[in-house]
Amino acid sequence: MQLLRSLLFVPGNRANMLDKAVGLRPDAVVPDMEDSVPMAEKANARQMVSSFLPRLAEAGHQIIPRVNGLSTGLMGDDLAAVIGPHIAGVSVGKVANADDVRRIADSVGQMEIAAGVPFGATALVLWVETASAIVNAYSICNASKRVLAVAFGGEDLTNDMAIPRTESEQEIMYPRSVVAVAARAAGVLALETPYFNYKNDEGLRRNSTSSRNLGFRGRFAIHPAQIEGINASYMPAEEEVDHARRVVDAFTEAEAQGSAATSLDGMVIDVPVVERARKVLAAAQSTPK
Repeated sequence: MQLLRSLLFVPGNRANMLDKAVGLRPDAVVPDMEDSVPMAEKANARQMVSSFLPRLAEAGHQIIPRVNGLSTGLMGDDLAAVIGPHIAGVSVGKVANADDVRRIADSVGQMEIAAGVPFGATALVLWVETASAIVNAYSICNASKRVLAVAFGGEDLTNDMAIPRTESEQEIMYPRSVVAVAARAAGVLALETPYFNYKNDEGLRRNSTSSRNLGFRGRFAIHPAQIEGINASYMPAEEEVDHARRVVDAFTEAEAQGSAATSLDGMVIDVPVVERARKVLAAAQSTPK
């Protein structure tokens, strides 16, 4: 699995958008059969997404289709249509608890056997977007070895909670933090909710940088214009990398002199600080050139 900074949603019933996605370069393409597709178009979306998978894969895309959730009765047919050699994983919405994850994982495994792909090859990207899911976040993250990432769904959560969705996002700070911490504790990626004001580039970057500082590693894009800003925001900025390098150099010099702490620019540098700096440098080195 490659980087997952930007994951581009593409409505599964829109052939023109799927065709355009072939030539785009997000970290992953997410052909969507769930919320962006009206009920009357679900079967059409399923067939269309299935037919586009070979083209998307041939173009070098990491593909993670989003299927309809357990409670809809549509998930089985969706999985049967997409599981195969072309996809890296599937994204599933409205996951409430660990039992849901195990049921999803079992269904995916059965479809892998039917499709003749290696058992365990299909990762799970699960949406934590209800009050129940927030309460069960860690057990969801830890319920299956297939879980690659969990995505925080701000719109659905505020709908479930019957609370306003505001520009300040104060109402989602706690549940958003819960998802990031639970994901880290389970060793999976935390992915951020979409930023819906797709024409506000500065707002996207500011929001994404704040999200990264909470522990999120990427986010879903609802428009191709968001890809570049998202990719940049979820990697260390140049000044952050420069500072991290100076921290490591200063600590290395202190260690050579028999000390486990030093200072830089008036700030103490000890073991946690230098380990954090090394993570910044490692993240920067993973950035595609």
